[in-house]
Amino acid sequence: MANPLIIPDVASLPEFEGVDLGVTNWHPIDQDRIDTFAAATGDDQWIHVDPERAERESPFGTTVAHGYLTIALAPVLLPEIVQVAKLSQIINIGIEKLRLREPVKSGSRLRLGAVIKHVRPMKGGTMRLALDVRFEVEGTERPVCTGQLVFVYFP
Repeated sequence: MANPLIIPDVASLPEFEGVDLGVTNWHPIDQDRIDTFAAATGDDQWIHVDPERAERESPFGTTVAHGYLTIALAPVLLPEIVQVAKLSQIINIGIEKLRLREPVKSGSRLRLGAVIKHVRPMKGGTMRLALDVRFEVEGTERPVCTGQLVFVYFP
């Protein structure tokens, strides 16, 4: 992975509409991360937190990450591929067209790719930005999760 794209300021965002930001580094999705997410959310379904039972009974042969864990990694991973300088704040206002296409097995490695889909100016110099994102698991044919993340950037 190359260095992240640094966008100089919020006002410059429209210039980057349509830009493919590339992909992040690979990140491990291990059982500890899955267990921590389960503890934080209260979603302790056995398919996520019981490796022995998952090996015996799951069609995947192992535990799998929560779909929302995959999605929750977006704000952690995005700064690896894009950063906007000279801003006061960013607010996540939604996710559109979200699809969880494949399970993310414990022990796999995940990365995020994104394209700046569109940028819309708003009041006060703020910008509404939509990113088409895809989460990929190493060694799989198609993205395990796709969607469009929507943010508002404030100067």
